[in-house]
Amino acid sequence: MSVASEKIVSLQPAEAAARPLNLAFVLDPLPGLKAYKDSSIAMMRAAATRGHAVFAIDCATLGWRRPESAGPGGVFGTAVHLHMQSDNHDWFREIGRDRIPLTDFDAVVMRRDPPFDNEYLTATWLLERAEAAGVRVFNRPRALRDHSEKVAIAEFPQFAPATLISRDVEQLQQFIDEHTDVILKPLDGMGGSQIFRVRHADPNRNVIIETLTREGARTIMAQRYLPEIVAGDKRILIIAGQPVPYCLARIPKAGETRGNLAVGGTGVAQALTARDREIAETLGPILFDRGLLLVGIDVIGSHLTEINVTSPTCMVEIRQQTGFDSAAAFIAALERECAIS
Repeated sequence: MSVASEKIVSLQPAEAAARPLNLAFVLDPLPGLKAYKDSSIAMMRAAATRGHAVFAIDCATLGWRRPESAGPGGVFGTAVHLHMQSDNHDWFREIGRDRIPLTDFDAVVMRRDPPFDNEYLTATWLLERAEAAGVRVFNRPRALRDHSEKVAIAEFPQFAPATLISRDVEQLQQFIDEHTDVILKPLDGMGGSQIFRVRHADPNRNVIIETLTREGARTIMAQRYLPEIVAGDKRILIIAGQPVPYCLARIPKAGETRGNLAVGGTGVAQALTARDREIAETLGPILFDRGLLLVGIDVIGSHLTEINVTSPTCMVEIRQQTGFDSAAAFIAALERECAIS
């Protein structure tokens, strides 16, 4: 890839794609996707609107076969050719399905949700073999492996709150004593799962640490509690190195610490602040140069708390509330990557 500074262009989509593309989206099973809020579906709809052929590949069907005289080898998946529809209850019609080598596609978009378990890791290995055969994969498999969504903030400590990443129970206890009010969370969670707010005098702090670390066998993250969470945990999307001009502030419901939409938070779209832009514009070119075409960073107040690279969301809510079409901007960026690769 060329350096990011040479590749950053306007987020505004061109009026029409230069040529139709065959695009494969690697996803979780289609019946589990919710069209009224799913960013992957928004992307597929945007791709179809711009004239591209859209295919869905269940991540579980990815595989590799040694080339033989009986047929082509390499990485393959069971691809479902989709006709996209506007109805959120009946959002696609299946045109056909077949096991197809990934080299048949102009680009493959990896959108399987975490957890980043062994099967996710295996999928990145397979996609990297497809990439070696000439397939354009976004986000790049190696970049997905190299960027733990929690640990990645350690590369940008100037933006992070007070943070400890450890499985050492004594260090975690000392961190709570020092900061008196902290958030504890696993490194592989999503949607607010297993996030605990622990205060200095919490009678359950020992058992919470023991449970999350599995008696010291699993590394977790501890962060100083940020009271600015009451104004929302802001999801900022970065496409091809540039921030989308609006974020989605996920505001916790009454009595809740977590703002995640999956646990009842309310999403409110708002323009980026100067601090939001400073963080996003610092990270954007660096991450884009590594092959991360779409990133979703989380900011609470003035602090960066996570860097999401697997399947960033919130495109639908931002479009509904502001009119800015992040999904179309992503597809336009994908088109440019296919044109220059």
